[in-house]
Amino acid sequence: MKLWVLRHGEAEPQVRSDAERELTAHGREQVVRSAGHLLGQPLQAILVSPYVRAQQTAELVRQSLGLEQALQTVPWLRPDTRPEQVLTELSKLGLESALLISHQPLVSTLLSLLEEGHHQATRSMGTASLAELEGDVSVAGLMTLHSLRHP
Repeated sequence: MKLWVLRHGEAEPQVRSDAERELTAHGREQVVRSAGHLLGQPLQAILVSPYVRAQQTAELVRQSLGLEQALQTVPWLRPDTRPEQVLTELSKLGLESALLISHQPLVSTLLSLLEEGHHQATRSMGTASLAELEGDVSVAGLMTLHSLRHP
């Protein structure tokens, strides 16, 4: 499987709830820059957290790439999800390629689990950072990190 993991762009610091935070103008610019690295990539699915800033990030990526495919909102990409649950859900989908759009701390712990087989985050995922991995998603530690880009 080919997998890209994108953290949402910079979001406003305070609103009524974390789930309602929107992207800032700078965050939108970050996302568009990161989306450029996805041009020409075979995205079978774009799976996105239900949080507003992730939804906005996904829509900007879709527009930047000129994609018509629908975004798939999944509850298991929220910030508090255990990375093992993401592996389980991805395995069920049987995809060959996908873009995941989510949040910290999930994105960093997910990268560690996919690449190294443990939860201890060893790579920093700033806002709009994009990781590209390839390998077997069904078992922790069997994916290879090809790139980690920061806008």
